[in-house]
Parts: sequence; C-alpha cells; structure tokens
Amino acid sequence: MLAKRFSLLFYLKKPKNYVKGKQPIYMRITIDAARVELSAQRECEPERWNSHAGRAAGTKEEIRSLNIYLDSMQAKVYEAHRNLLDNDVPVTVENIKNKLRGTHEHPKMILHIFQEHNHQVENLIGKDFSSATMKRYKTSLEHTRNFILWKYKVADLEITRLNYEFISDYAFWLKSIRNCNHNSTMKYLANFKKVVLICVKKGWLDKDPFQGFKLAKREVERPFLTESELQKISSRQFATERLNNVKDIFLFSCYTGLAYADVKKLKRYEIAVGVDGEQWIFTRRQKTETATRIPLLPEALQILNRYEDHQLCVIKEQLLPVSSNQKMNAYLKEIADVCGINKNLTFHIARHTFATTVTLSNGVPMETVSKMLGHKNLRTTQHYAKILDKKVSEDMLALRSKMTPKKQA
Repeated sequence: MLAKRFSLLFYLKKPKNYVKGKQPIYMRITIDAARVELSAQRECEPERWNSHAGRAAGTKEEIRSLNIYLDSMQAKVYEAHRNLLDNDVPVTVENIKNKLRGTHEHPKMILHIFQEHNHQVENLIGKDFSSATMKRYKTSLEHTRNFILWKYKVADLEITRLNYEFISDYAFWLKSIRNCNHNSTMKYLANFKKVVLICVKKGWLDKDPFQGFKLAKREVERPFLTESELQKISSRQFATERLNNVKDIFLFSCYTGLAYADVKKLKRYEIAVGVDGEQWIFTRRQKTETATRIPLLPEALQILNRYEDHQLCVIKEQLLPVSSNQKMNAYLKEIADVCGINKNLTFHIARHTFATTVTLSNGVPMETVSKMLGHKNLRTTQHYAKILDKKVSEDMLALRSKMTPKKQA
C-alpha cells in the first residue's frame, strides 16, 4: 500500500565543535510522519553544496563522481521502496533501512504474534487479566489457527496478508464452519482485533484491516424467573439431597446475583458485617476481578446457615457445596421439569433473576444493581435488567393517580 508521503533528501550535517572544512553528507528518508537518517559515507565542502538540489555544485571530476554516487544511493532507496510494494510488505522507514543495509528481518507471522500476546497475558493473570480472559484468548487463537489452515492451507500466515477480506472470511468461517452464533463470532473477532492493533501500533501494518468491518453485537433476550416461578422452586422439597443442594445454591445466586464461578469460590471470611451492621458479601468477581459488595437478604442467609456444618464446606472452607457447572445445569433441568417451569433453566438465569425479579422490579435503582453485580459500567447492567410488566404497570398507575386530580380540576 502506498504511503501518504514519501520523500528523500541529501544534506550536510555539521559535526559537533565544527570550525571549518568538509562536512559529512547524510540522507534523510521520510514516510508519513516517520523519518530515518543514514550516513552517505561521503563529505563535501559547504561552499560547494547546493542544498536545493541536494547535490554538490561544480564540474570537476571529483564533484561529478560524488554526485553519481549520491544518484546511485537514491536509486537504491527507490528500488527498496518498489520492492516492498511488490511483495506486499509495509513501506516503513525501518523496512527501507533494513533493505539498504542488507538486513532482512524474519516475516511477522499472525499466529506467532498471537501466541506471544497470549504468553504475556498468561504472565499477568491476577494482575491485569483473569484466568477466564486467558481462556478466551486461547480459544480465539485456536479458532484463528484452524481458519488459516482451512482457507490458506498453511500453518501460519504473514501479517501482510491481513485485510478486510481476511476478516470477512474469518467471520463467515466462525458462523458457518464453527457454527458460532453472531455474538460469539463478534467476541472472537474482537479478541483477534486486539492482537491486530498491536501490529498496527508497532508499525508492522500500515492500516487496520478491521476498518469498515462492524463488530456490533445483537440484542439477546436474557431469560429470568418470574416471582411465581421463583416461589415454585423455593417452596419445593425434593426427594434427593442432591437436588435440594442444587436448588439451594441456585436460589442463593438468585438472591445475591453472584455468577457460578463466584459462588463456587466463595469463602467464609468473605462474609462480614457491612456499614449497616448486617451481613454482607465482600468478594471479587472472578471474570473481571471487580470488587463486589452485596448485602445478604434473609433468604440468602437462611441458605448459608443450613450449610454451616456441611462436611464438604468445612473441608474446603467454602460456604456452599458447589458441583461442576455441567452437573449443576443438568440438575437444574430436572428441577425445572419437576416444578413445571417451561424454561431452559441454567445457573446463569439466577443472575438475571436477581437483576430483574429480585431487585429492579422491587424498586432497587439500576445504579445499585450494577454495583452489586460488579459491573464496570451501567450499559452492561442494562443488558441483564429487563423491567417487568408489573413494574411498568405500577409506575403508570402512580402516574395516573398524579394526573387524575389535575384533569378533575
């Protein structure tokens, strides 16, 4: 791709502590806003130098020989520039300098750079990144590797091959071959884009190949339990201890808003007295490492009290005997069937239920809900929190009562 601006200039550079005599000749190459200066390994008297022409002035053999040499250097620069263009290598001052000096860097490869990025992320787990973020990057790297193998039939690809077509075809592959939904596809591409932008910032790519490609996610209807459905599960006693345990852990999440990973790792010391003298949860979300403070509702406290002396909880110093996410979700499907709830009941529905049925529909402000959920911005909470028709009805009823006297007056 052609650079916006490319120029070459020969000039005399006055040495430090210069008094008189010849000055060294330098060549300055400028591409866009970047520049590099190289010594021409020649000298010239200042009075014989034509700064406008960038050459020595005169007809003597010595002058003619010098100018021929400078012409030759200039030709080599233009040749290096053309060679980079012909080979789809970014035209940068560093790449031209390397061409002139005969030093050839190894080509920058997509998967190699992605792997280096992931290695850095892995070393910063617990500081700047969570283990969940690392897992997502690993999955994205694997998808990128499989896509390159599928489309280009090679183990890796030079970053110079990255363009809009690559991104568009990658999105198609994720949706068609990998059978990812639209939002999952956008997440994987967003992870890949972070690595691509590293290449742009380091000058390895002239242009962001994502330019013009929309990474917009689609609004997804997030299921939650209504008040009556929540009561159905809460009042039901099951024949097996296994299902009763799963029910309790699920309900605890409904009344605290904690995600599965956060409930599983919750320790006894993370329950303490809050500013109001009541019991609170003081923890950090595993997904984002965000500090979360949640006052415990009576229903949640009752559940914790039931498991205070549970053998597994005492041994592992956990508050609840949480099984694997896969098992929990399998048992929740049993619970939904027994309770006559026609929804695909998963553990994450508990978090949505807390945001809607338990808090927002009972008048808890969105900002408070957002803080308890551990969200970094309000927009994330808005995706979880769907205002129920009941709340809309109550708000409009209050409005009617305010407006009615005005009409009668």
